[in-house]
Order: sequence, then structure tokens, then C-alpha cells
Amino acid sequence: MLKKVLIAEDHEVANLSVHKTVKEFGVSEAKYVYYCDDALTWIKNAIRDGAPYDLLITDLIFEDDIIPQKITHGKDLIKAVKEIQPELKIIVFSSVDRISMIEDLFRNYQIDAYVRKARHDGEHFRDALKAVESNKIYQSPDIRLALRSNNSHEFTVLDIQIISSLSNGVLQKNIPYILQEKNIKPSGLSSIEKRLNLMKEVLGFTKNEQLVVYCKDKGLI
Repeated sequence: MLKKVLIAEDHEVANLSVHKTVKEFGVSEAKYVYYCDDALTWIKNAIRDGAPYDLLITDLIFEDDIIPQKITHGKDLIKAVKEIQPELKIIVFSSVDRISMIEDLFRNYQIDAYVRKARHDGEHFRDALKAVESNKIYQSPDIRLALRSNNSHEFTVLDIQIISSLSNGVLQKNIPYILQEKNIKPSGLSSIEKRLNLMKEVLGFTKNEQLVVYCKDKGLI
């Protein structure tokens, strides 16, 4: 269950709207900041205090103003956050519709959801919260359609190790131990589930077995 959420959004109206939706969803503690540097600091402090955030919601584009910042883009914030809290769930809520960037965020930054700011984004954002709470991958319908039409997935080292383990008969719940031995991150069970869901979603499969067969046919494992 999502209990503690941080929102990084530099437009006040959008920030307040997201904050309101998150509170209505039942989140007991929701905070918001306007700068990426502040978001990273709050996440570090929460880890230090032994009460880490469950979810980060962030935009990608942050406008420059009179206060200089070290981190000026949501993608860089996500990268920095994942280095200190790999299992933190992340929803990107942005107007950016560059499919190559969105693919990269799912593939290499292990985000959990991407909602594009557009018509019906309030509904899609609520759907994203429900999906992420259930440890599922979510893309708003227009993004999902674009990703599927692209019909491609660049397999990472993490992906290959997960699929190889399944192919060798390792139970999904035991794969984290293999990843930890090989120092492959993230290694949590929730991250493994998300990677499998993402690969199946992009490639149009419904079962892990189909994914294993596909990778064998392609010579990936």
C-alpha cells in the first residue's frame, strides 16, 4: 500500500492537483516540492530517518528560475534517486511524448508508470496509482499504443539474467538471490515482476514461458 509519496512538479496548479488526487487515493502522507534538488534531499533525509518514501511522482521538464539547481531534469532526478533507493516506485507525469525517451525510462531507469499530460490525464493518473500500488507497469493509453506499434524491446543485462534464470528452472521468488550474487541491480522481487510485465507488454505476450521461448529463438539466452 502506498503510504508516503513525494511529488516533484514546478507548476503550482499541477502540483496541487496531483497532491489532491494522491490524498483522495488514500495516501496518508503526501508532500510536494518544486525543485529536483529538493526532491533528492527529501528522499535522502527520509532514508536517513528510517522512513523512506514509497513513491515518487515527477515531471520531466523543470523551468529555470533565479534559484540555481544541480539537477534540472526529471530524468536526472530519477537516475539519482535510483542510485540511493533502487526499489522506490516512480510515476512520471509529463507532457513529453518522445517515445524513445519514454522507452529509455522504462528500460534503463525502471520507472513504474508514465502518464502523459493530455485529455483524460486525471483518470489515467488514478489508474496509474492503482497499477503501481499492485506492483504493475502502467502507461497511459496513447503511450501504450505508441510503444506497442514500435514493437521493440532492448534487453538489458537485468532482463537477460531474469529470463535465463527462468529458463534454467529457477523460481521467480528465488531470482533476487542470483541477481545479488552477480551484483546486478535492482535485485528486488518487485523489480523483477515489473521487468517481466514490461517485456511482456511491449512484445505482446501474456506468459513468462512465451517470453523465454522468444528469447531462445532470438539467441538472447
